[in-house]
Amino acid sequence: MKITGITLLILGLALTIFTSLKFFTKEKVVDLGKVEITTQKPHEINWSPLIGIAVMGVGGVVLGLASKKK
Repeated sequence: MKITGITLLILGLALTIFTSLKFFTKEKVVDLGKVEITTQKPHEINWSPLIGIAVMGVGGVVLGLASKKK
């Protein structure tokens, strides 16, 4: 349980600091036999820093419950 709580705290901190994720996918534009033209299309995923704070809160509760059980 302690490892889960610590992992959630670290994940929540990362979600709070980094509020977006950007990645690229390849997309075919033209395909003429052996000739192939592709382009890289950017995608971006955004989330609120409040999600990271909520995940840190859950991690704190899990960590607190794990320490009380001993």
